[in-house]
Amino acid sequence: MPKHPMQPVVRVGKVHRFKENKIVRLLLDTHPTVDMNTLACMDFTREDRNQFAQLIGYSVDGFAELSYHLPTILKEADKQSEALLSKGRKK
Repeated sequence: MPKHPMQPVVRVGKVHRFKENKIVRLLLDTHPTVDMNTLACMDFTREDRNQFAQLIGYSVDGFAELSYHLPTILKEADKQSEALLSKGRKK
């Protein structure tokens, strides 16, 4: 079981994404010396990397391609994505 909670999956335009945390996203976008490449070279746990990807609003499809994604998180994200698709079809 992951040590961090999973962000819910939301639809942004036509893309299913993890619900971003606006503070985390702002910090990543505005920090002058830290970007995704810098973070990739740092020593973080797989769980922390998973949570960070979710907090910055990664797409579910993009998350699946990350080498550090946790299968349990991806499975639940796919399930939530399917629920969003089903909900959209009923309208």
